[in-house]
Amino acid sequence: MSTVRAINLVLPEIEVYLAGSSIDGQLVLNLRSTLVDPVVKVELVGKGCLRWLEEDNPELDYDRSTAWTNQALYVSKAKYFHIEDGWLDSGVHTFDFHFSFPRSIPSTFTSKVGCISYVVEGTCCSSQIVLAKEERCLLLQGTAGVRRRHVKDTAPLVVETRKDVVYFCCFSHGSVILRISLEKSVFCPGETIVFMTDIANRTCKYVRKVVFAVHCIVLYSGFSSRGEQRSLEDRSEVARLESRTDTAPFEAMRVTSALVLPKPMPVTSTLVENKIMAFAYELVGTSDLPCTTSTIVGRVPIIIAA
Repeated sequence: MSTVRAINLVLPEIEVYLAGSSIDGQLVLNLRSTLVDPVVKVELVGKGCLRWLEEDNPELDYDRSTAWTNQALYVSKAKYFHIEDGWLDSGVHTFDFHFSFPRSIPSTFTSKVGCISYVVEGTCCSSQIVLAKEERCLLLQGTAGVRRRHVKDTAPLVVETRKDVVYFCCFSHGSVILRISLEKSVFCPGETIVFMTDIANRTCKYVRKVVFAVHCIVLYSGFSSRGEQRSLEDRSEVARLESRTDTAPFEAMRVTSALVLPKPMPVTSTLVENKIMAFAYELVGTSDLPCTTSTIVGRVPIIIAA
């Protein structure tokens, strides 16, 4: 039976921590009996890692893949507690700790290729044997990353795209124009993106629906076991909205929509800033054109800053 009855980390009720802020907490030990020469510590560790597989030559008759990996350490701090007289009596003992987050660390992030995570871990050891351990994951919102400070977030942004279609069944042709307008191009995590969409339907069919989504585009940089460097670009949705339009043939319609950004989320950044991955964002509007296999897609680049 272990000497340690229970070990607990008591943390503030903060949903998301901000880079540059601090965390104050307690490590609570409940001992069954006296513990001699204990080592009690709390660690704050933030790290990023990534891994993906690529087939070396798809034309080969056998499978041969290369694993591309990389990792980065963003913060590593430890607090060792002084034990008077070199022993702890049975009962409950409380240890206070304080850590400050660096201002330049990235946000918590998880994907099928890589992740960025932050952990607070409390440990109690004796004679180099771990008697008890507790780990708590933290959500952290990064603030650094946007180098383009000259970009004015009040500048309106408009993107227009056009798709021509042909209906062989009725020997007619036409086009659909999709115009997406934003009042600004820079947004913060947790903010609501409000935008207007103008649909000009110049076909003989209804345009029933437009799907809007905020796409996160991540550029990963990894190395093989031979030291070769490779990049991989991956795209995922962070917010999505389906809007019914039912725009009649040869008519136009304006739709006002809103998408709420999650928090935390990585800010727009480069590989130099995040070491192993870079982040960019787009607001994408997509509509399948009726009675065809055609799709019209409008892409609006946006910047996420905190």
